[in-house]
Amino acid sequence: MEITNKQIAEYTESFTTEEPPIIKELVKASDDDLEYIDMLTGRQVGRLLNLLVKISGAKRILEVGTFTGYSAIMMSEALPAEGQIITCEMNERYRRISEPFFAREPYRSKIFQKVGNALDIIPQLEGVFDLVFLDADKVNYPKYLKLVKPFLSSGGLLIVDNVLWDGEVINPSGKKAIAIHRMNEMLHQDPDFEQVMIQVRDGVTIARKI
Repeated sequence: MEITNKQIAEYTESFTTEEPPIIKELVKASDDDLEYIDMLTGRQVGRLLNLLVKISGAKRILEVGTFTGYSAIMMSEALPAEGQIITCEMNERYRRISEPFFAREPYRSKIFQKVGNALDIIPQLEGVFDLVFLDADKVNYPKYLKLVKPFLSSGGLLIVDNVLWDGEVINPSGKKAIAIHRMNEMLHQDPDFEQVMIQVRDGVTIARKI
């Protein structure tokens, strides 16, 4: 199912502020090393994240699913000097790509990557987060929602990517589409959140913990 008109998508992206130079380097490094880079956050969602960090005043962020670091760097760009991102990734190959970029200034003092299964990492975290970005393995989206909720501060933002899954959530049959649809239902029915689902790229939900 084509959920976004290609010309409209290209038009809206062309009127979205470009990424910083380091992001373009990261995209090239990812493309040189990997067969597919369609999991990269992309300009529109990346810039959306960047603006939401700025608008919300978030200082402590949890990211579930790093891939090669696009979204972490875009959010880091908006953080104050004392801001912090903890990002979880279990794929060692992706970590090898992101690590040199995270080692640069000013990211080295803001981005802290934990390598391993986020289902194991999240329960061991301490403190609360002002913003959580969920973009990891889709089958576990319902589990991630349950895990991150207690770590999200009152008034904090939860941002979930790929909530439309190329339109498959309308009549879900595959495991990923079923899990995403279930998470969408859970979040919508949770009285502790107010949310909006928007049709940007593959769908993004922005939720605020009341």
